[in-house]
Amino acid sequence: MVLETRDLILGKAKYEDWEAMYHNVWSRPETAAYMAWTVAADEQEARERMRRTITWQKDHDSWQVYEKGSGQAIGFAGIEELRPKVYQDTGIAFGPAYVGRGYGKQILWLLMEYCVSLGGTVFYYSARSGNLAAKALALSCGFIYQYAEQKADLRNGELYKLEIYRKELKGVERV
Repeated sequence: MVLETRDLILGKAKYEDWEAMYHNVWSRPETAAYMAWTVAADEQEARERMRRTITWQKDHDSWQVYEKGSGQAIGFAGIEELRPKVYQDTGIAFGPAYVGRGYGKQILWLLMEYCVSLGGTVFYYSARSGNLAAKALALSCGFIYQYAEQKADLRNGELYKLEIYRKELKGVERV
């Protein structure tokens, strides 16, 4: 399955994307800072990560993000069903060179439209409290802040606050 926005394509990862993902996303500490993964140490690690990504995406609503203009893999996005008709994002990330182009908004709207096509009625989006861009994205897409919970970063055990936002999917157009 392929999903599209004006500027992006969300499709299943291909092994040959490892190099673009390594350079655009996985080697970038500023991208990893708000995610649950660590920076790839080298190209070999990126190749292994791509193999794991391909395996994961086979059975999950998770996709590689490709920029239409360049065809490059520039990030990833995904959703999961929490309970019937209620969905949440499982992470949206793209490299720093692609921030500020409206891509986050395009991806988030596309994910919500996809959830509507699955019968979804509610969508939850979460962001670490320090991730100002992600919080601004949630608000710009009409999400309403619900609550925050303290979490431990699985990479280093440090505590952080995860903010949860909610949006009713009524009125969100189908894909």
